[in-house]
Amino acid sequence: MEYIDNLPPMDLMRSEKMTFVQLIIPVESAHRAVSYLGQLGLLQFRDLNDGKSPFQRTFVNQVKRCAEMSRKLRFFKDQIHKAGLLPSPNPASEPDIELEELEIQLTEHEHELIEMNSNSEKLRQTYNELLEFKMVLQKAGDFLVSTGNHAAAQETELSENVYTNDGYADTASLLEEEMQPGPSNQSGVRFISGIICKSNVLRFERMLFRATRGNMLFNQAPADDQIMDPASNEMVEKSVFVVFFSGEQARTKILKICESFGANCYPVPEDLTKRSQITREVLSRLSELGATLEAGLRHRDKALTSIGFHLSKWTNMVRREKAVYDTLNMLNFDVTKKCLVGEGWCPIFSKTRIQEALQRATFDSNSQVGIIFHVMDAFESPPTYFRTNHFTNAYQEIVDAYGVAKYQEANPAVYTIITFPFLFAVMFGDWGHGICLLLGALVLIVREKKLSSEKLGSFMEMLFGGRYILLLMALFSIYCGLIYNEFFSVPFHIFGHSAYKCRDATCSDAYSVGLVKYRDSYPFGVDPSWRGSRSELPFLNSLKMKMSILFGVVQMNLGIILSYFNARYFGNSLDVKYQFVPQMIFLNSLFGYLSILIIIKWCTGSQADLYHVMIYMFLSPFEDLHDNQLFWGQGVLQVILLLSAVIAVPWMLFPKPFILKRLHTERFQGRTYGMLGTSDMFNEEEPDSARQPHHDEFNFSEVFVHQMIHSIEFVLGAVSNTASYLRLWALSLAHSELSTVFYEKVLLLAWGYDNIIIRLIGLAVFAFATAFILLMMESLSAFLHALRLHWVEYQNKFYHGDGYKFRPFSFALLTDDED
Repeated sequence: MEYIDNLPPMDLMRSEKMTFVQLIIPVESAHRAVSYLGQLGLLQFRDLNDGKSPFQRTFVNQVKRCAEMSRKLRFFKDQIHKAGLLPSPNPASEPDIELEELEIQLTEHEHELIEMNSNSEKLRQTYNELLEFKMVLQKAGDFLVSTGNHAAAQETELSENVYTNDGYADTASLLEEEMQPGPSNQSGVRFISGIICKSNVLRFERMLFRATRGNMLFNQAPADDQIMDPASNEMVEKSVFVVFFSGEQARTKILKICESFGANCYPVPEDLTKRSQITREVLSRLSELGATLEAGLRHRDKALTSIGFHLSKWTNMVRREKAVYDTLNMLNFDVTKKCLVGEGWCPIFSKTRIQEALQRATFDSNSQVGIIFHVMDAFESPPTYFRTNHFTNAYQEIVDAYGVAKYQEANPAVYTIITFPFLFAVMFGDWGHGICLLLGALVLIVREKKLSSEKLGSFMEMLFGGRYILLLMALFSIYCGLIYNEFFSVPFHIFGHSAYKCRDATCSDAYSVGLVKYRDSYPFGVDPSWRGSRSELPFLNSLKMKMSILFGVVQMNLGIILSYFNARYFGNSLDVKYQFVPQMIFLNSLFGYLSILIIIKWCTGSQADLYHVMIYMFLSPFEDLHDNQLFWGQGVLQVILLLSAVIAVPWMLFPKPFILKRLHTERFQGRTYGMLGTSDMFNEEEPDSARQPHHDEFNFSEVFVHQMIHSIEFVLGAVSNTASYLRLWALSLAHSELSTVFYEKVLLLAWGYDNIIIRLIGLAVFAFATAFILLMMESLSAFLHALRLHWVEYQNKFYHGDGYKFRPFSFALLTDDED
């Protein structure tokens, strides 16, 4: 035991030792101190104002200002995106500015952009109206020329037109002399011209026909140019229309319908000379407005580009400032002493670095009073912190997804680094598929720096985060594939010649006649001659099923052994005596014994039926084994193991609750005073302080029921968990048979035809099935099953997972969501 206790500590085996600290910070150096701690990222603050709402906290106004600046920065980012510009990836190097100065700059930039956008929208609206008017003049003029002879015959005044667009006052002034409405001729034919969205033309015409009861003539033609919608900045197709009608009532109806459909109506004179003059004036105005718009856009783009150079730096600065003030709001503000009081957790190894950062903050803020940093006792359980790197982080995340380890609890991630990819490979064993996974993993690892700085999709982000898991899964898949001797389901004589040959000289078909062994066994893995033989499936089923049981028993024993190390570490001798020992006895009396029988049968080549041995070990323990006996004294050993398994169940169930009850009774009858203290010890503590002790009342019935549930769960789980490991056999068999089907029924079948097209089609189908079914779906299935084996069958033997993660205040952990 001394040797075990003297082993060097592992970074991942136990979480970092934590200490509870208190900070007393003068007001003048509080902001700088918290900023330096955020750069360090090794202190987790406790919220001492948990009972207060966000609006009752000390620095609420500063948080609001930072939130408003974040809104402005998001507005700038949206404007840059809409303009089609790219923000500068490398922020401009400029001296640091104060938050107040940045706030003034952001306000000025926002007002400038809003004003430019408003002017641009007005100019764009006027430009669109002139462009529409130009197209109406051109298209409607063609309609009027085609109907001019009929109009001249009727001598009808057609110059009285309707103009309903209020935003077109500037252009209308050009036509005041030419377009003064004359006396209305109620009995004459009149017309209204305008422009409408092309998608509404059919419904518009149908509505006009119904409203006028067919007493109108509707002409329309598609506009030559598309119009930009100022709201969405998208190009919209429009059509020019002219409606001929008669009567004031019809005119009123048509105007209302035009308004409801969003159609813009423009005056078109019948006189060709006037129409030409107005067209020239409109073209002149369009040219001027176009130049003005281009200049405005260039000016706005220049301003956005200037903002884009600093956007990244400003965003980080505001995000950090908001995080600092949010953290300051977690501290208690002592008005009388003019200081802030904070509490938190930090790793023991970081105390020196934290003290150096606080001293630097005191010096840089020219404070006359230093920051007090001292360690305190805490009755609250500390947070869990494991130092990980790029390689181990993904495996730690797999464990944390089940539950964060309790403080100083044995960490399953240490063994998961090897066992998880290995169990995956047992189900996915094929060295051809493993090479494909390896190439994918190597691509992600080689491009690690580039991909880590890019924004990936959800699937690619998940794949990139697990690149090192994928790497080990691929390597173990190649290893297991070499053992199974499968390369896309095809066996190869890699390690020498087969140990089997045809029975006699007349043997021409080894797959149907059978094989005999004539030399030493194949040196590594499965002999390639098993593939396609009559006994292939029984042989591989037997091998993989027994192998799955062995792996399961070994991993479950590892879990129980880790529970022993947990109990020794926390000084819990009851768990060692009344949990670890009976669990080891029960599991190995049954399934450990089965594993030994499997190994003996493999080594001796016995024909004993292990199903019969295990079943009659329970039904008839004293019956003679006959041909199923594997070694001398097996029957006596089975009786001893069975009695041990039966005794282990009450051993787990009864002693621990009664011993806990006796210890509790002794403690409160005056025999033990270790946990007692004076009543005034904690009167001066903060209401939410972690230094307050929390005494849980002892409830014997609750403890006994909990122990009974735990014992029953272990006894039943020993059977069900061992059976659950048979999924290793089932998925390995399914993967192998599916690969065989695709190879024989797709690739070989297509290759049997002497036609290059059929062969190419067969090769494409085989590649598609391999990539999407075997490499994606099958790998995902094996991944999930390996995950379940670790979470349920392995970790429930020792892992409580009821801790909480160490979340230090760190600028490096801030994300865009913090805005």
